[in-house]
Amino acid sequence: MGEIENRPHDPSQMRISDADRQRVADVLRDAAGEGRIDLDELEERLELTWQAKTYGELVPITLDLQATGPVAPPAASPVRRPHPHVPAVGHASSTAIMGETKRQGLWSVPEHHSAFALMGSVVIDLRQAQLESQHTQINASSIMGEVKIIVPAHVHVVVDGTPIMGEFTQQKDKVEADLGPDSPVVRVRGMALMGSVNVQRQPAPGTPKKFLGSY
Repeated sequence: MGEIENRPHDPSQMRISDADRQRVADVLRDAAGEGRIDLDELEERLELTWQAKTYGELVPITLDLQATGPVAPPAASPVRRPHPHVPAVGHASSTAIMGETKRQGLWSVPEHHSAFALMGSVVIDLRQAQLESQHTQINASSIMGEVKIIVPAHVHVVVDGTPIMGEFTQQKDKVEADLGPDSPVVRVRGMALMGSVNVQRQPAPGTPKKFLGSY
């Protein structure tokens, strides 16, 4: 008994429920509807989903679907760029495995960006970033880790993710939204497995607290 009691607990070996299987099945059907997998592959993955017994067996079924997404509509108007004359380094992905990755300050965000945290932390700060498209999609996935996405007041954000014993939410704004017909759109999709993906609207870096009001 002593050997069993001292054995490290592995969350990936926890048993899953039918509700967990149904969430993954919904992700697969959405992917098929978007053309990312064909009907034969959908059938194969659904079969694996309903046969899975632990989270360790469930995660690989959709893991490769979190790094891509549907093509966004073409830009209808120029994207607001805070520093138009300063070149910014672009990053298509952000990954943290038992560590920490931060994207902040002046950097270029492509139309599709993927963020993945495995027992680690990823911070995506868009407040000074240059968005290359009017419509940006961030595919964020967390497994026993955290992905934090910070957006400025003028960006419209849509959060559409799947939590599995985790959290995938848009948190309370810390600054009042300043949205208009030309506001860029950031859509956050993905999955949080025993981890978190959180999006929050925050004031510009360096904003004095006295100007934040009740936020």
